[in-house]
Amino acid sequence: MKKLLSTAIVSTSLVLAASAQAGTLEDVQSKKFINCGVSTGLPGFSNTDDKGEWKGIDVDTCRAVAAAVFGDASKVKYVPLTAKERFTALQSGEVDILSRNTTWTLTRDAGLGLNFAGVNYYDGQGFMVSKKIGVKSALELDGATVCVQAGTTTELNLADYFRANKMSYKPITFDTSDQTATAFDSGRCDVLTSDQSQLYAIRIKLKNPSDAMVLPEVISKEPLGPVVRQGDDEWFNIAKWSLNAMINAEELGVSQANVDDMTKSTNPNVQRLLGVTGELGSKLKLENDWAYNIVKQVGNYGEVFERNVGAGSPLKIQRGINALWNKGGFLYAPPIR
Repeated sequence: MKKLLSTAIVSTSLVLAASAQAGTLEDVQSKKFINCGVSTGLPGFSNTDDKGEWKGIDVDTCRAVAAAVFGDASKVKYVPLTAKERFTALQSGEVDILSRNTTWTLTRDAGLGLNFAGVNYYDGQGFMVSKKIGVKSALELDGATVCVQAGTTTELNLADYFRANKMSYKPITFDTSDQTATAFDSGRCDVLTSDQSQLYAIRIKLKNPSDAMVLPEVISKEPLGPVVRQGDDEWFNIAKWSLNAMINAEELGVSQANVDDMTKSTNPNVQRLLGVTGELGSKLKLENDWAYNIVKQVGNYGEVFERNVGAGSPLKIQRGINALWNKGGFLYAPPIR
C-alpha cells in the first residue's frame, strides 16, 4: 500500500509540475510578445546589425513562431544569454523559447526538463588555427593551448577527441563566443574550437581573417535547434510546426515572393500549408493562415539560410548537409496534413 501511495504521490507531483509549466501560449498572447533566448552575438545565427536589430537563423526561428502566433513576426523580445545561462533561463520561465545554436543531446533532452523542437542547422565541431603555427591537421595539435566556450558540448567533445588520439592540451575557457575570439586574436591560445559554422563567423571578425584557417577535421555531430520547456505540449507543437512549415514551404516551392500567388495553387499540399483548405490551424490553437504568415514575413527555410549564412551573407556557407532531403541534404520535415 505504501508503495502504491508513493507512486500515486510521485505521479501527482509530475502532473502538477507539468501543469505549472503549461500555458506558454496563453502567457505570450497575454503579454503580446515572445521572449526569445539568443546568443550574446554570433554572426549568421543571432547577432545585432549596425542598427541594433537582431538578425540570424536563430532569430528568424523565433520570428517564425511570432508570425504563427500573432500574425506579426516583430512581436519578439530578444534576451542575450551565455552558454551557462541559457538552460536556467528557459527552465525558470525567463524566456519562452531558446533559439541559440544549442546542440540536441540525450542529456539535455531527457535530463533538463526540456524539449528540442527540431533541427534548424546541422553542424559539426572543428578547429581554427593561426596559419603561422604551420599546422595542417588537428592530429598535429598535441600540446596545444585551446580556447573554448565553457558549459558547451564543444568542451566535452574536445576532451574526448584529445583523449582518443592520445594527445595533451591546455584548455582556456570563456563564457561567450566573443571572449573566445578575442583571446584567439590576441594570441592567448594556439587553437580555437567550436562548431564549424561559428568558426567561419568568428574568422570574419578577426583583425586579419586571412591569417587564420579552419582545419579539415569535423569531430562531432552538432544538430542545432530551438528548445522549449517540457510539460507544455501545446507550445512545443507550435515551435515544432513553425520550423516544419518553413522547411515544407521550401520543398513545395513557396517563397516570400510568390506566397500570395501560391494561395491560388491547385496543389493540395500547398493549399493545406497556406490554410486555403482544411482547419489545421485550429489544431495548434492558431489562425488558419499561421504558416502563410511565416512564409510571407520570414520566408521559407532556404531563404532564411541564404540571407543569414549562405551565398547572400558574409559567411557564404554552402548548403551541404543542410540542403533538403531530395537535394542531397538531411533536411526533412513531416507533412502538413
